[in-house]
Formats: sequence, C-alpha cells, structure tokens
Amino acid sequence: MKLKDKVAIVTGASAGIGKATAELFVKEGAKVVLTDIKEAEGQKVASEIDSEAIFIKHDVAKEEEWIHVVNTTIDKFGKIDILVNNAGVYYISPLAEITLEKWNWLMSINVTGVFLGMKHVLPHMAKNKTGSVINLSSIAGLGGAPGHALYGASKGAVRIMTKDVATEYGPFNVRVNSVHPSYIKTAMASYGAETAQTSIDELGKDYPLRRIGNPEEVAATCLFLASDDSSFITGQEIVVDGGVTAAL
Repeated sequence: MKLKDKVAIVTGASAGIGKATAELFVKEGAKVVLTDIKEAEGQKVASEIDSEAIFIKHDVAKEEEWIHVVNTTIDKFGKIDILVNNAGVYYISPLAEITLEKWNWLMSINVTGVFLGMKHVLPHMAKNKTGSVINLSSIAGLGGAPGHALYGASKGAVRIMTKDVATEYGPFNVRVNSVHPSYIKTAMASYGAETAQTSIDELGKDYPLRRIGNPEEVAATCLFLASDDSSFITGQEIVVDGGVTAAL
C-alpha cells in the first residue's frame, strides 16, 4: 500500500497508460480522480476499479475545466497529493505538411494541458508542503525522428517545463518529474504502426529488449515517482523505453 491515504488526479485515464496507472494507484491505496474527454469509457473504468474512484469529464486544454476538476477533488477528498498529467495526442507528419490548426490543436493538449494542470494543482500541494507531479513526456522529447517535429516539440516542452517547475516548487517539498516512454501497446502505438505500414510488434524489433512496452510497465514507474520511494528525486526525466535510446 505505497499510496495509502493519498489522493491522485490522473488525466487521460479512460485507456492505455492512464487507465493502468489509475488501477495501480487504487490497488496501492490511493483515492483516484480519473479524468478524460471520453466520458463513457472513463465512467466505466472508474466504476470497475473502486467504489471511491470518481470520474470527471475533462478537456485538459480548457482552464475552466481544470478549475472544476481541482475544486471537485478538494471538495470530495480534501487534498491533492499526486497529479499525473497523462492526457496527450500523437501525430506524425512531414514538417511542410503540418498545418497551423494541427499545431495549435496538439500543443493545446500536450503542452497547455500540462501547464494548466500544474498551475492549478501545485499551489494546493505547496500549501500542504507535500506532493508529486508526474508529467508524461516521450522519448520524442529527448531526441529527433522524421515526421515528429510537432509531437517532439510538444514533448520537449513538457520535459523542460517539468524541470522549471521542479526548481520553483522544490522548496515546498513538491516533486515534479517527467516520464519518457517509447512505443507502448496503446492506441498511439497502433497509429504509429499504421503510419509506418508495419505491425505493433515490429515497432520494437530494434529495441534491445526486442519488444515495445506495456501500459502496466509505465504505470509502475509512475507509482515509484508518486510514492515516498522516490522522495529525493525531482526535476528528472525517467526513460521507460526497452533500451532504445541507449544505442547511438
């Protein structure tokens, strides 16, 4: 019970990494607020994992919805100990074909959503002198790849924003770290495989571990960062990639 009596908000929790993280957090004793733009799916996950888990329909790009999520969490559970900024979208395109509309859409979710979450949650954590924020970035935020100018820019922004906020809120005993997965068996990997005209399993053929990851493996990393086991870790990027970034 590594998260006994802790309260967590997990965005993008209707499927994939967010769902696996919410499930694991509940198993480890946390009270969890799941949010997602997909209402039916999110309600189903919340009802299945715990009677105290609640779901809130939530567009992370909208500030007024973040205010609602934070206020609802405080009203229901009295505090916020953990924030997992997991909600995000994936897009691959040659640079010259990226429209400004597509750029603004993806940035509003992947970057603005993370910013708004931290803006409205961290003051509560600072007041209580405790908290852990986990921002889902990507290995695309660590290195370049063809077709990833937009997505990579968003994840690179999350990486540096994490470090900035970690230095600002460290004196309040609030930790902020980013997690950088490679392809994980989620809808994003399915989209990546389709774009590359290959199979999901083939995406991991050149990884040292010869496979892509599972959502539960990223969730376990989020658990470590959310728990007191990582009490002296902040401002860091934790890579969960089967070793793919280890090679030159």
